[in-house]
Amino acid sequence: MLFFSFFKTLVDQEIILELKNDIEIKGTLRSVDQYLNLKLDNVSTVNENKYPHLKAVKNLFVRGSTVRYVHMSASAVDCTLLQDASRREAMAQAGK
Repeated sequence: MLFFSFFKTLVDQEIILELKNDIEIKGTLRSVDQYLNLKLDNVSTVNENKYPHLKAVKNLFVRGSTVRYVHMSASAVDCTLLQDASRREAMAQAGK
């Protein structure tokens, strides 16, 4: 649940998704669910010359299992919040 909570803090931020089929998609994160499925608005591809058929796409739903990497700006990440959440989850796992 750590990644789900982390991605919830990135809603309305611009991210770049690198999919497992090597397509890179840039867009504004609208929502994320517990399966790490992502909804993006204002979508564009990083390499539009290679994927011209994606120019018409403006909104996109991406299944979480197809995502290889999520790139975001360093300023969008609250490191202290992420460290605290990681620590709490590790403590919860140690208590089991």
